[in-house]
Amino acid sequence: MSARLPNPQRAKIHRNYDVEEAARICGVHRNTVRQWIKQGLPVCDDRRPMIVLGPELRAFLQAKRTRNKCPCGPGRIYCMRCRTPKVPAGNMTDYLPSTSTGGTLAAICPDCGSMMYRRVSLAKLASIRGELDITMTQAHSRIGESAQPFVNSDYKQEHQL
Repeated sequence: MSARLPNPQRAKIHRNYDVEEAARICGVHRNTVRQWIKQGLPVCDDRRPMIVLGPELRAFLQAKRTRNKCPCGPGRIYCMRCRTPKVPAGNMTDYLPSTSTGGTLAAICPDCGSMMYRRVSLAKLASIRGELDITMTQAHSRIGESAQPFVNSDYKQEHQL
């Protein structure tokens, strides 16, 4: 089904859901909803079918979503492999511009050696920097903007007399 967390807004507060309906609106398997009930999702009573109130389902999903967030502080970049925010190896990062107002910080994880990335805007770069040594790189030009195209390309320039 879905690898992402379910959207809490899909649970309507004026409705009640059985396990099957809750699984359908959340995009998960019904056993996942049963696992949520074991983890503390309140149900109306102990009888079958188990009924979950809409506001309770929404609150449970919002709490689950906020509990799983791990914000990065200044000078830290989130490592997907280690699943924690880390200070990059040697406090060194590269800023790779993608637009005129923002880009990506790229660095190496000190523990696992994988690449770490963090999207930033130029306006907030000073507050995110912390102790990091950021190398600003130039954006790559596009092939159409080049006066001398690459030799192995199919791009042909028309000569006008």
